[in-house]
Amino acid sequence: MNQGTVRTLLTIEPTSQAPRNSEGSLIALRDGALYLAYSRFTGGTADNARAEIARRISHDGGETWSDDAVIIPTEGAENVMSVSLLRPQSGQVLLFYAVKNGWDDCKLYLRHASEDMETLGERICATPHHGYHVVNNDRVIQLRSGRLVVPAAYHPSTGNSREGWSARGAAMCFLSDDEGYTWRQSRSTLQAPAQSRSGLQEPGVVELADGRLYMWMRTDLGCQYESFSADGGDTWSTARPSSMASPLSPASIKRVPWSGELLLVWNDHSGRHPFPPGKRTPLCVALSRDEARIWQPSRVIEPDPDGWYCYTSITFVTDGVILGYCAGDSVVGRLNRLKLTKLDRMWLMG
Repeated sequence: MNQGTVRTLLTIEPTSQAPRNSEGSLIALRDGALYLAYSRFTGGTADNARAEIARRISHDGGETWSDDAVIIPTEGAENVMSVSLLRPQSGQVLLFYAVKNGWDDCKLYLRHASEDMETLGERICATPHHGYHVVNNDRVIQLRSGRLVVPAAYHPSTGNSREGWSARGAAMCFLSDDEGYTWRQSRSTLQAPAQSRSGLQEPGVVELADGRLYMWMRTDLGCQYESFSADGGDTWSTARPSSMASPLSPASIKRVPWSGELLLVWNDHSGRHPFPPGKRTPLCVALSRDEARIWQPSRVIEPDPDGWYCYTSITFVTDGVILGYCAGDSVVGRLNRLKLTKLDRMWLMG
């Protein structure tokens, strides 16, 4: 009996010209082409090394890909990275990316793009709040109401230096009700328990069936934390531990369009599968049929104990789902290799 397949579509290895190719976002264009935008580092492998946003295109469902081409050169004093692609209800594509100027200045910007991604509009700041804000790749969502939601982690800083920057993140959202032309900060800012050094980092948001929003955040407390909003992301419940056992590593969640279930991709450290403590492996997937209250037993898609799997984008296509993620190891570096993997529908739902 055919149980479906899991297979690699694309691997972008580090090179001397681009020593790090990492986190990205994938979208289907109107003509059916797959458009991948990702962080292409040219000045080193550190998060603040010089980088640009590059793209690759596939016209055959991901079987073959174009060479890379730069779409956003470095705009900040340091770099640009962490791209999200979103097609809102208007049909035009929104391209979001972080602009990093230093340890006290990192913000998310967007450009309105044509439906074929051939032209980009003027840059607009989506996180109008002073300071350093982390917004992961493939994180921006649009609610059924039309509102855009950007989940962000604010990291306080006493100056432009690593020593003055705080790793303890505070989770918040930025909201737009006009498809990205104007933005405002949520009224709630969420804090982790005092014993957490990480705070609430790298949040993500998904809309639940009843209209509430569900936020998850990575922590150093052994699991993802969670929070809920009943007013479109403006105010949030106190963050609490979730059932998602996890190292200090991001998780990704999106709704499966053909079944209505939620799909979770993360490093499952519950003990269901062998794992080296503290490492971002294995990479697993799980489904929830009850709006993130209970997750079905996870399945492994990347088992290498030396692997480092994180910053996953999730893109549903007709016959399955394509995951894009950092797939590094101790040889090439943890974040330096980008991989696209396709799970066909039979495998995912099996």
